[in-house]
Amino acid sequence: MKEKITEKSIQLFDQKGFSETSIQDIVDSIGVTKGTFYYYFSSKEELLMDIHLRYIDEMLSNQEEILKDESKPCKDKLFEIFHMLISNIKTEGASAKVFFREMRNLSEERLSEILPKREQFRLNVEKLLETGKQNGEFRPDLKTSIVTFGILGIANWSYQWFNPDGSISDREVAEIFTEMILKGIER
Repeated sequence: MKEKITEKSIQLFDQKGFSETSIQDIVDSIGVTKGTFYYYFSSKEELLMDIHLRYIDEMLSNQEEILKDESKPCKDKLFEIFHMLISNIKTEGASAKVFFREMRNLSEERLSEILPKREQFRLNVEKLLETGKQNGEFRPDLKTSIVTFGILGIANWSYQWFNPDGSISDREVAEIFTEMILKGIER
């Protein structure tokens, strides 16, 4: 039942927004009582925190799997991270929207648990770029912190426009993004 409440809440938060969705909306949508909701969550904010933790923990776990593969060069790992972020829209699009859009509804205390995980994800990408610089795959003058923000900005905003059922696949989008980062757009 906890999973059912969470999944329906993700849909409602995606459609209506966190602030506009009441606990009554959630329980009505799955045909249970508020008591059932409060059995699993002490508040709507705790539910939102649960959604955030589940999303970022899965992303970090997947990223770490990519990064620990020592058989792949940094550029391939960069592609894999792009692909993971874009393909995630197909499987977790509503969760991504809730994660990026509704973070502002978390208290400072809860944010203090989420923000370090987001920062770790960013630092992992930055470290990948630094490694690529050191081993000669990437330009030695690369400003890795700025490029990292660019990469994450490109990928993380994709949930706004990428259509997993559209004419371009998640893999193709990841390839385009990777090529654009690695080669630029200059002729």
